Amino acid sequence: MTQRMDYNAASPAGMKALAGVYTYIARSGLSKSLIELVYLRVSQLNGCAYCIDMHSRDLLNDGMDIEKLVLIQAWREAGPLFSNEERAALAWADTVTRVAETGVPTEEYSAVAAAFDGQRLTDLTIAIGLMNAYNRMAISFRAQPSAVLRASTPATANQRK
Repeated sequence: MTQRMDYNAASPAGMKALAGVYTYIARSGLSKSLIELVYLRVSQLNGCAYCIDMHSRDLLNDGMDIEKLVLIQAWREAGPLFSNEERAALAWADTVTRVAETGVPTEEYSAVAAAFDGQRLTDLTIAIGLMNAYNRMAISFRAQPSAVLRASTPATANQRK
């Protein structure tokens, strides 16, 4: 699969606007690890290889254990690997990302509202919406994951033989 278009070059002002929201979320009261966890989960739900690759690397570089990383996909069955706050954020990411299917039930809202105050919950929801927007850009225009780009360079291909 090849990239269809460089959307950053095609609309620098639009991408800068999204980057402004990204910067806002990074400076919010949400921890970096929680934000990256949610970004990865949203990207998994949407099947965005570019973002899955990027956020997995970010979590590993920030010290997340590989055992926890590989179980994000099945976080509900991962028991104590995820804190109560992480579990609430992941459940919220799941239901908000699938809003057309879920309608965001009251019980889901009540659970996340018990874990996050109003501002943090709003910021969490902004982060989820932002990652859904980035996923749609990357998937639509076929952004290439770093791992794919590295694997397709001649030096890397020769090392794998």
